[in-house]
Amino acid sequence: MKYVLLTLISAMLLSVSWPTYGVPFFIFFALVPLLMMEHGISKFSSYKRKSWMVFGLSYLCFIIWNIVTTGWLYGSKNPDGSHSMMAVVFPVLVNSLLYSLVFQCYHWYKNAQGTYWGLGFLIAIWMSFEKFHLGWELTWPWLNLGNVFSEYPKLIQWYDTLGATGGSFWILLINVLIFYTLRTWEAGRKRKDLIKNSSIVTALIAVPMIISLIKYNSFNEKPSGQVNVLMLQPDLDPYMEKYSKDSLTIENDLLKLAENNSKGKIDYFIAPETAIPGRGSISETGFEKSLLLNNIKDFLVKHPGSVFATGISSHRFYFDPLQAPKEAYQINSGVWVTSYNTAIQLAPHQKTQVYHKGKLVPGVEIFPYMSVLKPLLGDAMLNLGGTVASLSTDKERLAFSNPYNKGKIAPIICYESIYGEFVTDYVKKGANFLGIMTNDSWWGVSEGHKQLLSYARLRAIETRREIARAANSGISAHIDAKGEVVADTFYGDQTTLFAKVNLYDTMTFYTRAGDLLSRFSIFALGFLLFYFLIKKFQNRAKKG
Repeated sequence: MKYVLLTLISAMLLSVSWPTYGVPFFIFFALVPLLMMEHGISKFSSYKRKSWMVFGLSYLCFIIWNIVTTGWLYGSKNPDGSHSMMAVVFPVLVNSLLYSLVFQCYHWYKNAQGTYWGLGFLIAIWMSFEKFHLGWELTWPWLNLGNVFSEYPKLIQWYDTLGATGGSFWILLINVLIFYTLRTWEAGRKRKDLIKNSSIVTALIAVPMIISLIKYNSFNEKPSGQVNVLMLQPDLDPYMEKYSKDSLTIENDLLKLAENNSKGKIDYFIAPETAIPGRGSISETGFEKSLLLNNIKDFLVKHPGSVFATGISSHRFYFDPLQAPKEAYQINSGVWVTSYNTAIQLAPHQKTQVYHKGKLVPGVEIFPYMSVLKPLLGDAMLNLGGTVASLSTDKERLAFSNPYNKGKIAPIICYESIYGEFVTDYVKKGANFLGIMTNDSWWGVSEGHKQLLSYARLRAIETRREIARAANSGISAHIDAKGEVVADTFYGDQTTLFAKVNLYDTMTFYTRAGDLLSRFSIFALGFLLFYFLIKKFQNRAKKG
């Protein structure tokens, strides 16, 4: 019973730490009860199957954490209007399993190499897992530990150096040191060691925060320019209205919203992800002849010096299977098509600038590891974007240049804003502010859209770029380079948000170096595994 209680305490601490409803300071010792549970079972219990007990209890901990923090996924709906159990059950079960496997590897390594080597292994394998979770086709980094301080930007200004993955390392290190402090106290009851170790832990928590406050209050980087941005929030119901309304009606409503709120000079109109068309998509070979896109250009003629950035659904036909990307699907004899979640920038008498979303939502925009999973799951894609086929992507990021001013917008599409190192690639391409086009209305009034907005604040700090975020139903927001929300909208309003967005050109250390601590951790993990194998070989040689 004691071990179950320790497990539940960790689950509770992890859960109540999370944005946008929690208090993040609990995260510094949230894993300690779980570590105590593992140590107690391994060293002091009489269970015959200790590894299974550790795995089962850690899975219980992580599944509670996942349900509490991401249970809002239940708001996703099936085509018949019912809530989608698959949208929440699969991510919760699989993500919890992955965290449990990470913890289980720690348990095995600690038993083989001892507590202190094991604690170092835990940091290395957890960090490596978070990095892995950022890149594979089942990517779901929503619960990466460094995200937890997204509502407290004053305390994490040093993310411009080490990023949110640096925050994960910080949190793991402190949890490990607190557990180490408790273990040394239990073993020796030496007050001197307790004071020393507690002082180290306190310093490791406080010093980065103090540095952050200094950086926050002394931030004085001079912008290279400023642009006037009008973010459009059409509040189009993504399940019914978007696919029942005529595309021209949807576009007219969007342009009417822009016209009625464009007082004075507007440099950028920014509309949300897949704002047009309604049902269907726009052919990429016909962009310059598209009635919908030319309507926007006609609108811009009445607003000289303005550009219009928006998300659209688009497609491209192929008549030779050898030229078609692997995501292309056949629709007729000799005809293949690829679909895209696309961002475009329009200006009169200018060629359309185009970017295709590079980070796709598993199960919604991409069928992960289709050759393996499709025979098991069938057609299990969730219809949350007008398609149940895997979308195609761009391999490189892109910055849209403005023909009228210094503005270079990063056309970040929705889910992409979770990925720190990924977003830095836009900046490396010359982006001097971040434009996030998102439609996170699928989950209704829940923590989902709030957390996605909150994570965008981390990207502002990491890159020192201001953000103009246009969301379909909200929350649209202007975020400054320190991660503070300067202005935002209410969720569910049909409205606009005007912002004077500062442009910055300097690159942070994190933009240049990326997830440095993650790569170091992968190297450390390899070393620890190699060291284990060498010792095992040496022990066998001695016995032989």
